[in-house]
Amino acid sequence: MNIFDRKINFDALLKFSHITPSTQQHLKKVYASFALCMFVAAAGAYVHVVTHFIQAGLLSALGSLGLMIWLMATPHSHETEQKRLGLLAGFAFLTGVGLGPALELCIAINPSILPTAFMGTAMIFTCFSLSALYARRRSYLFLGGILMSAMSLMFLSSLGNLFFGSIWLFQANLYMGLLVMCGFVLFDTQLIIEKAENGDKDYIWHCIDLFLDFVTLFRKLMLILALNEKDKKKEKK
Repeated sequence: MNIFDRKINFDALLKFSHITPSTQQHLKKVYASFALCMFVAAAGAYVHVVTHFIQAGLLSALGSLGLMIWLMATPHSHETEQKRLGLLAGFAFLTGVGLGPALELCIAINPSILPTAFMGTAMIFTCFSLSALYARRRSYLFLGGILMSAMSLMFLSSLGNLFFGSIWLFQANLYMGLLVMCGFVLFDTQLIIEKAENGDKDYIWHCIDLFLDFVTLFRKLMLILALNEKDKKKEKK
């Protein structure tokens, strides 16, 4: 029997029998909003790189925080849907602007870092998202406590590193942060499914969870590649 003659049923691969049809429709809205955020964030990052606005990092952080609070305070309903989508787009744009300083740093070191980091992040995000979607319901929700504990440990070590100034501790935090964010993709995806199954259909707010996971993954992977590239240049000298 020739194994290459077997036909792959791609329709079966895309079926999520353990997820109800209403939740599947909700997930489509979540990922459609996520795609919108990615496009708008890319536009924001491009604007910063072109304009070289020095204070963009601080101002965009404050602006995105304000829009997030505004979005949180705006109830989810059909009447407020367009307004909340506008707030979501504004939040994504300012988040993209906030990435500008890190992008400029990587461009100065080696412009090829950016596409490599983006493709790597996209692959990581896609693989872990699919793992969460195909896995049994609630199977990754136990990660919540572990991930929050790891985040607390990373925060404390970052504070301590302000006094020690250790590059090794900084790099360890980067790699640990990358691993933790992979866990958050699993956790947040299954948490969104669980919330939707229980009647929470706020796809705009659920989109923010995944968008922040992607942005944080991208930022950490970009910095890791930038540091590795700087080390290679030092060795050549």
